Amino acid sequence: MAQDLKIDFVSDVVCPWCVIGLKGLQAALTRLEGEVAAQIHFQPFELNPQMVPEGENIGEHIARKYGSTPEQSAATRAMIRERADDVGFTIAMSADSRIYNTFDAHRLLYWAGLEGGREPLELALKLALFEAYFTHGSNVSDRDVLLAAVKDAGLDSGRAAHILDGTEFAEEVRSAQELWRSRGISSVPAVIVNDKYLISGGQPPEAFERALRAIVAEMPDKSSVA
Repeated sequence: MAQDLKIDFVSDVVCPWCVIGLKGLQAALTRLEGEVAAQIHFQPFELNPQMVPEGENIGEHIARKYGSTPEQSAATRAMIRERADDVGFTIAMSADSRIYNTFDAHRLLYWAGLEGGREPLELALKLALFEAYFTHGSNVSDRDVLLAAVKDAGLDSGRAAHILDGTEFAEEVRSAQELWRSRGISSVPAVIVNDKYLISGGQPPEAFERALRAIVAEMPDKSSVA
């Protein structure tokens, strides 16, 4: 009998390691099908909550934030592209790419998670936003881009427009972000299993599979429970 796992995936939609980690986690769960039954709950984390509306050139942003040289940034982008290719995702970032504010994206993801409690809708929106930003270089703070992602995910564009035109779910997103910070999450992706186990970083499928197997091994055997 498959073990039930609750998985909280704390991430941002402009974090390349987050999409690499999500794809790695999905691949691991596919390998563990029949052994593990997991539902992923996406949790908000803004890498740059003070980002200006027009965004910032990614090279300039990385240099300012981390002190990286253009050569170091280019090497990191190449490595990230390769890691993404390994898990079947296309990252097409360049020196001209920009990084954007993601608060409205997180508001929509919060709403998607409430839609019938069905993970695939939230997952579909998450993947649509990742693709819009990393593959197509779109501005994921732009209303039209967000609504296009909503449509691609099979969600109600009219309802999404109403959310974007107001402040709905703003407090919920801020509260959720504060909750995860208070629990010590300061970098993403952070994968929390059953509110107890932390798997950090954009791990490959093999690493997620090993970690999940180890977690399941510590859990009570369902077949022995009367």
